[in-house]
Amino acid sequence: MTTVSTTPTHTPTSTSTPTATPAPQSAMRLRELVFGAAIAAAVRAAARLGVADALGESPATAAELASAVDCEAKPLHRLLRALSCYGVFAETQDGKFVHTEMSRLLREDDPHSLRYISLWCTEPWTWQAWPLLDEAVRSGGSVFHDLFGKGFFDYLHQDAHESAHVFNRAMTTSSMQSALDVAELLDLTGVSVVADIGGGQGHVLASLLEKHPSVRGVLLDLPGVAAKADPRLREGGPLAERTAIVPGDCREAIPVQADLYIIKNILEWDDDSTRRTLRNVIAAARPGARVVIIENLVDDTPSMKFTTAMDLMLLLNVGGAKHTKNSLVTRMADAGLEIGEIRPVNPYLHAFECTVPG
Repeated sequence: MTTVSTTPTHTPTSTSTPTATPAPQSAMRLRELVFGAAIAAAVRAAARLGVADALGESPATAAELASAVDCEAKPLHRLLRALSCYGVFAETQDGKFVHTEMSRLLREDDPHSLRYISLWCTEPWTWQAWPLLDEAVRSGGSVFHDLFGKGFFDYLHQDAHESAHVFNRAMTTSSMQSALDVAELLDLTGVSVVADIGGGQGHVLASLLEKHPSVRGVLLDLPGVAAKADPRLREGGPLAERTAIVPGDCREAIPVQADLYIIKNILEWDDDSTRRTLRNVIAAARPGARVVIIENLVDDTPSMKFTTAMDLMLLLNVGGAKHTKNSLVTRMADAGLEIGEIRPVNPYLHAFECTVPG
């Protein structure tokens, strides 16, 4: 009988430490991560089908929900089973489905709805762009023009009207939800005029004017955006008499005099735009004016998994980047702003209080 020795017959030439066998939970977690597209697609499918809207307060079977949303029962059960593994819906012991905190956020009527954010982050173009992330990392720039023959926003508005609609709804929803947090945070003592620079439809401005009846406001954004301002700010709206809507590009000029300038989520496209915008604010503002810059951060925040993912999406589609606290402070200081307190607005946003120097 031949025996096989387990003792090495030669001395290893490598001094490296043998790799330990990975823990079972680490291997399983990596498997889950590489199938992340499946769960993202499942959330998108549920949002597009309207499953969360169809599910009321009573438990329902997949067949009952399938009838309500006009789809096949067995595939819907498979979809709901997968989502339930991640806490989006829950399955009862008798095979019915009920809401969870997360599934309610997919409802159109939920005040904190993330339905359009969920759709926006999984739009058709994203599935074409994500596989090219390694190319974006190599080059440091957007892959969008190579994919579609034009820039991101041109593509949205010229070739992908449904995506443009989803984008607008997502940004509107997000802005409306954070506007109340911003209005709650900011002290407007001594402020007569507040300007929302690149403020989109002006939800933050409207919330501030509603809270402070003696304050006047200015909304500046691109002409096509400013034309669709919050109805509260436009002619006939309850805040119209205290609001000036100024069409313009903050990267070119800011023809606005105010005591407080708010710049929210517009300093992430590229460094040149950031420099020009901050330079234009300082050129327009009187010495001592306040500038509050509000941004998502990729560090020192409880939302890092979300914001770092959005950071990679910005790299892909426009070549932009989310900021770290230090990178934003550096850019503000380089522009000449005097930086004061930095405060969280909510788990996703930080506010940087600044002053225009004398």
